[in-house]
Amino acid sequence: MNLVMLARNPSLYSHRRIVEAARARGHAIEVINTLHVHMNITSNKPVLRHNGKTLPIYDAVIPRIGASITNYGLAVLRQFEMQGVYPLNESVAIGRSRDKLRALQLLARAGVGLPVTAFAHGPRQAEDVVAEVGGAPVVIKLLEGTQGMGVILAETEASAKSIIEAFSAANVNILVQEFVREASGADIRALVIGGRIVAAIKRTGRKGEFRSNLHRGGKAEPVEMTAEEAATALRSVEALGLNVAGVDMLRSSRGPLVLEVNASPGIEGIEKATSVDIAGAMIDFLEQRATPGDTQTKGSG
Repeated sequence: MNLVMLARNPSLYSHRRIVEAARARGHAIEVINTLHVHMNITSNKPVLRHNGKTLPIYDAVIPRIGASITNYGLAVLRQFEMQGVYPLNESVAIGRSRDKLRALQLLARAGVGLPVTAFAHGPRQAEDVVAEVGGAPVVIKLLEGTQGMGVILAETEASAKSIIEAFSAANVNILVQEFVREASGADIRALVIGGRIVAAIKRTGRKGEFRSNLHRGGKAEPVEMTAEEAATALRSVEALGLNVAGVDMLRSSRGPLVLEVNASPGIEGIEKATSVDIAGAMIDFLEQRATPGDTQTKGSG
């Protein structure tokens, strides 16, 4: 197959591993900077150009779009889809997962367990929002945050109100969630590819840190998921329409609670902790789904 990856930093572990896995299986793969792509959207034939050259029609595209460039990245991915290029994850599904509020609403509709979550506009509802999730302590999240950034633990109702008011004054949208104390600063990440769980880890935050993200010094170890946790992970990915995703869950007294579904999950921590070839599983999925050289369908949009 002739593959292309949308990634701004090809040297990242996840991106290097995907490229290695593709080439090890005999596929050609090109990594292009998403922001260096421009599109001709007025032509009858969808065209993408990168650094002055017209890109060929690839068999599949692997989007590794950073959260800070979501809108432009999805526009580029849609243009590939208009050419008939098979996406590892579709633009619509990535868009759903990146909009945290919409994602939680879709997960709730699908009956997925979630932490009690409240959302309101403006500081006047601050006290009501905190009460809605059971009172302090509460977790306050920016809708745009990633890798644990933009996630704050407010220990008291006064501090929660102050934080909510500060964000509201800056016109920043936030979610307020209950603090699940029994999770003890740990969560479960399940890596789902093509409707099956290929690996799972338990992530534990460093001492004094309630966030378990590996980028913030957390540690990872293999974990055996319960049947309920596995079903929750699969139902979450299906609800958002993703082919590949990392599902982050808390173990609570009332069962697994989904925190986030990540459409571009980092694979370094989970590969090193489990020795599972996650990158290879992604390429295997594309081998099963993409149709190499089927020019009749290319460009049909």
